[in-house]
Amino acid sequence: MNFSIGCAVWAYKGWVGELYPQGTRATEFLNLYSHCFTTVEGNTTFYAVPNQETVSRWAAETPPGFEFCLKLPRDITHQGLLKPQIPAALTFLEGMRPLGKRLGPIFAQLPPSYAPKLIDDLAGFLEAWPRTTAPLALEVRHPDWFREPHRSNLTQLLETLGVGRVLLDSRPIYTGDDDRQLQSERRKPKLPVQFSVTAPFSLIRFISHPDLTVNQPFMEEWVRQLQQWLQTGTRIYFFVHCPLEERSPNTARYFQQLLEQNSVPVPPLPWNHLQHPPNQLNLW
Repeated sequence: MNFSIGCAVWAYKGWVGELYPQGTRATEFLNLYSHCFTTVEGNTTFYAVPNQETVSRWAAETPPGFEFCLKLPRDITHQGLLKPQIPAALTFLEGMRPLGKRLGPIFAQLPPSYAPKLIDDLAGFLEAWPRTTAPLALEVRHPDWFREPHRSNLTQLLETLGVGRVLLDSRPIYTGDDDRQLQSERRKPKLPVQFSVTAPFSLIRFISHPDLTVNQPFMEEWVRQLQQWLQTGTRIYFFVHCPLEERSPNTARYFQQLLEQNSVPVPPLPWNHLQHPPNQLNLW
């Protein structure tokens, strides 16, 4: 299974009555979510590190084949230099080990202040990570990382170490009218999308527009790109965000349908095979 799709979170109360049945308790969210999608971007670990009991419960509540792609805590990635944070990063990884095979690639999101002049610090951090046993992906946000020679230097570093690239696509939310509902999400950087992979896997974070028609041309571009990568054996994790989180699940489901309609080799979406599926989300 070279393709997984999901959202940024699972614990979203606004999905009750649509993705989750009416009356669903918060303690049931993860189990229900994991029977609709095949992965989740674990934004929760960016803000707080769960204890061992919680991590073990995550593993117990999800089916085989489901994967968590957890974000390194901000106390590790957003405190300046990375090398001093290596012990904390390795401790975090050990704390996630109870997930077993449900632990997908972990990713480090670097702040816009982390510039290419710190590439030696970055290299030291990446080299210390046990990449052969715990795949790691990297998201950079300083604009200079997308300009030469820094762009090529980063690509070479990631390829040499086998570190995946996180591809952030925020183009949809910067397209169209200046809608008030997009303002909070537009805090995400407006950066070019670098359509390249640096490891046997890659993470894609698609920041979708609430209006599905705005997303359409970008989704079609991703369909073509994923067709190429999946055919060469690249493992893809695709995560759908939205300023209106209520719309993320159905946008993800729609993208899955686009892939299938274009004969892209992706596994079936569990959501579509539930005996008692959630209500179809009425979003548009």
